[in-house]
Amino acid sequence: MAEKKPVLLVIEDDPGLQAQLKWAYDDFEVVIAGDRDSALTALRADAPAVVTLDLGLPPDPDGTTEGFAVLDAIMAIKPDTKVIVASGHGARESALDAIARGAYDFYQKPIDIAALGLIVRRAFSLRAIEEENRRLVASSSADKTVLGRMITGAPEMVKVARTIERVARTSVSVMLLGASGTGKELLAQGLHDASDRAGGPFVAINCAAIPENLLESELFGHEKGAFTGAIKTTEGKIESANGGTLFLDEVGDIPLPLQVKLLRFLQERTIERIGGRKAIAVNTRIVCATHQDLESMIQTGGFREDLFYRLAEIVVRIPGLAERHGDPVLLAKVFLKRFAAEMNPSVGGFAPDALAAIDAHDWPGNVRELENRVKRAVIMADGKLINADDLDFGEADEESADVLNLKAAREAADRRVIRHALARSEGNISSTAKLLGISRPTLYDLLKQYDLQT
Repeated sequence: MAEKKPVLLVIEDDPGLQAQLKWAYDDFEVVIAGDRDSALTALRADAPAVVTLDLGLPPDPDGTTEGFAVLDAIMAIKPDTKVIVASGHGARESALDAIARGAYDFYQKPIDIAALGLIVRRAFSLRAIEEENRRLVASSSADKTVLGRMITGAPEMVKVARTIERVARTSVSVMLLGASGTGKELLAQGLHDASDRAGGPFVAINCAAIPENLLESELFGHEKGAFTGAIKTTEGKIESANGGTLFLDEVGDIPLPLQVKLLRFLQERTIERIGGRKAIAVNTRIVCATHQDLESMIQTGGFREDLFYRLAEIVVRIPGLAERHGDPVLLAKVFLKRFAAEMNPSVGGFAPDALAAIDAHDWPGNVRELENRVKRAVIMADGKLINADDLDFGEADEESADVLNLKAAREAADRRVIRHALARSEGNISSTAKLLGISRPTLYDLLKQYDLQT
């Protein structure tokens, strides 16, 4: 059975040109229409992906009013149609008006069949890419969802999800190990939802984002008058998660004195608020995560070994985005669908060079970096497809080029490392400085020196 040819609708009232165009495009199923009514009938019946439209149609063959009326009707009925407008009347003004009304391209008469043919074939190719993008985006989240909300097609992540599902209904403590931005909180939420605690609260806290002097109060709560500013009794996160799950992100940043108090809770399942004298029984499951090497921290005295074994009955290692084959492109399409609907509905997908760039990038900031790049690209894109330039990979490539000047090479390396640290710490200055091994004032000086936005 012969493959069905794509439909090309030619809206042209000149019989000689009609015949010439039909003969020239024998690789398409050419449908001819000579006026508005027949054109719109063909549009509804044949659903052509591409239309060529002569603006000079009856009853205004010497003007453009009827042609523009047809263009407006096509855009109202089937706005994804690629309309190539042809006219010899006030070419520049007509071209600007046609593009503003939604036309894909403009061609000035007299018509060169070969040149117009290139435009037509390019329009068909673009429409095919957009259709494939829409199809993949529509199917991706439905077909690739694990643990309720995590989207992945990578076997490595499917294995992680299955492990979490198996331990969810037990009472064991789970430690998630992985770099920042790999989806640790989403996995912790999935564990909670799959457990028999799903009806209880899920409470998350990032231990690295809270100053040491406030972290104890955040976790254990305080009584009224316990310290200056404690104007009322406040529950801590452990107590707030009673009957549910508490997710401790970046647990390696908990200071040693507080590690002792957390260990006591895990052993006795009771807490005391700051300033309180009464033990409060709490039934909270702890799930924790970190990107740090806790076993090395144990050797250097930075983390308690007994607490580690209480928290790490089951350890789940989460691969970085670059290790999840196919996931960068899959997730990029899901993010594009979400952000385009919110901020730029005209964007319909990724151009081939953008997909290749996404697949090739090493994603040091993992899913968070991917999400941010796609959001920026959707906002900045001029056309219906995001290209590689919109994703802004170029600066890193330029910086990695051979640099003979040592000062310039050091600056390029500094910029790259600082940007990656900011991405991993979600812009938190204290956490970024800690990752870089420098003080906050030094980091502020570097951000100002290199004009890096936080």
